[in-house]
Amino acid sequence: MINRRHIRVKVMQSVYAILQSKSDILDKEEKFLYASIDKMFDLYVLILRLLVEVKNMEKNHIKISQKKYLATSKELNPNKKFINNPIFKKFEESISLNDYLETHNLNYWELDSEYTKEILTKIKESKLYESYMDSENTSFEKEKEFIAAIFREIIAPNDKLADYFEDKNISWVDDIPFVNTWVLKTINQLKENKPFMVGKLYKDEDDKKYVVELFRKVVLNHTEFEKEVVDKTPNWDAERIADIDMILIKMAICEFLKFPSIPSRVTINEYIEISKDYSTTKSSYFINGVLDKILKDFTASKRLNKIGRGLL
Repeated sequence: MINRRHIRVKVMQSVYAILQSKSDILDKEEKFLYASIDKMFDLYVLILRLLVEVKNMEKNHIKISQKKYLATSKELNPNKKFINNPIFKKFEESISLNDYLETHNLNYWELDSEYTKEILTKIKESKLYESYMDSENTSFEKEKEFIAAIFREIIAPNDKLADYFEDKNISWVDDIPFVNTWVLKTINQLKENKPFMVGKLYKDEDDKKYVVELFRKVVLNHTEFEKEVVDKTPNWDAERIADIDMILIKMAICEFLKFPSIPSRVTINEYIEISKDYSTTKSSYFINGVLDKILKDFTASKRLNKIGRGLL
């Protein structure tokens, strides 16, 4: 499920794109924005399916080895603990996961099996795998811990896989860390007696509306918001402020004035954290200082539009 911080990142990217292009066609950029978020779900499902493909590839290797004319005793009687891991089975038998893959024609691993092979090889070369295959504990929680560990230590940080995803969809570059966290959380939340369901992309309709409302309100009011920034930074030429910093500040101002249910302190903290990933090393301090001044001014002049206690 996408969270508000990643929604803000996606909106930031779309605001940057439309302001840089000097386009006034909001509908086109809105469609791209929603499509970019939808594509995150594709990435999430693909990574879950990759786990199944890794298992299937190893299962096939075992079958081929057993059919060798001079098969060894180990090949004739292989340790099948890995391919029998119940976490693989959860994802393989998930109706909702399989339906999504089929509906969206996500047959990537059938076409690009070399990446499945890359991951399987890395897993089998690891001490994690060696220790797991030698262990006798077969509890569901232990099996889940192993899959979570190989995902966290082998799959998620794999550079070749990251490059592959980037080639498939440029917007996935910024999504990979978030989706990896999402996948790991999914693995950790699996229950032995419950089938796996892929769930929803948005927490609720409010979050889905928030995407386009934030985008529209920032773009339509960005000139007004820029004046607020200039007024609070008399020692800074507006052109010297990094483009991303200016956009993040404008988005925060938008939330101060146009989103009554979002606490102002939450807004400031979110944009400071985003700046650490997407702007300069000193941007977070600059943005914090500017937003603090703006918030104090809005509070004193009673321009804040917040509903409920604790929202300032």
